[in-house]
Amino acid sequence: MLPFSVTILGSSSALPTETRFPTSQIVNLNDRLYMIDCGEGTQIQLRKFGIKTGKINHIFISHLHGDHIFGLPGLISTMALGGKKGELHIYAHSELKIMMDHLMKFMNELDDFKVVYHPLSFRGRAVIFEDSKMVVDSFPLKHRIPCCGFIFREKPHELHLRGDKVDYLNVPIRDRVALKSGADFCTPDGKIVPNHELTFPPDPTRSYAFCTDTICRKQIIPIIEKVDLLYHEATFADDLSDLALKTYHTTSKQAARIAADAGVKKLIIGHFSSRYKSVKPLVDEARVIFPNTFPANDGDRFEL
Repeated sequence: MLPFSVTILGSSSALPTETRFPTSQIVNLNDRLYMIDCGEGTQIQLRKFGIKTGKINHIFISHLHGDHIFGLPGLISTMALGGKKGELHIYAHSELKIMMDHLMKFMNELDDFKVVYHPLSFRGRAVIFEDSKMVVDSFPLKHRIPCCGFIFREKPHELHLRGDKVDYLNVPIRDRVALKSGADFCTPDGKIVPNHELTFPPDPTRSYAFCTDTICRKQIIPIIEKVDLLYHEATFADDLSDLALKTYHTTSKQAARIAADAGVKKLIIGHFSSRYKSVKPLVDEARVIFPNTFPANDGDRFEL
């Protein structure tokens, strides 16, 4: 299978700490890099964890609070100074372009590459990006300002060829390509060999869902159902559920219930309040409900 991973660049909520930067992540599918959010200090984390900024061509911004976007101006400036060419695509609320255009007026480095903005819809689920390997959907969350979650899904893989049988029948290259897409094979004497006799089933596709910042929102359950990996914010422990509701955030127990009800395979919790010197109590609370829960720590990489 193609390598598919998620690297945590920042796992703190609004206030950074000595060990946790504000929210940012890198999704890597076969060395194609996609960034989610870009909090302050993101480019420092990219350098620290050995991720090349020049390989990032798509950035998905969940919402316009500072701890999710304050790293963007510096990152774009660094990309330009580093000689990046082509286009950088940013998927975000339409007002981000207004904010960034004003800042970019004071920078003269953007001569060789262009920043292209794609406005998100916050009314329902939508496909916002697609290439040969991946489809990305956005879906609305519920925060103090418009906010989206994202799902990264692999496209279906091709069938595997049964090498011994394909070689025995001396199947031409052009027909091998067709076999991988599900076609039957016709021998030179006109005999039809069914596809299933010459192929193995494809590798299963994998999926990653990202949900922050939001209150506990059960409406997302059908959308994220059965994803391989779910990141869900857990800003507070359950004893602060009233504060979570007031600030439009989620507790660790609530995130675990979402994961359990959605039947996901693995849960990462993060966006931790800076009040917690250790997040072990939040993880322990979540594991009571959803045992396969792990904390997001800066630098962690999760393989799918």
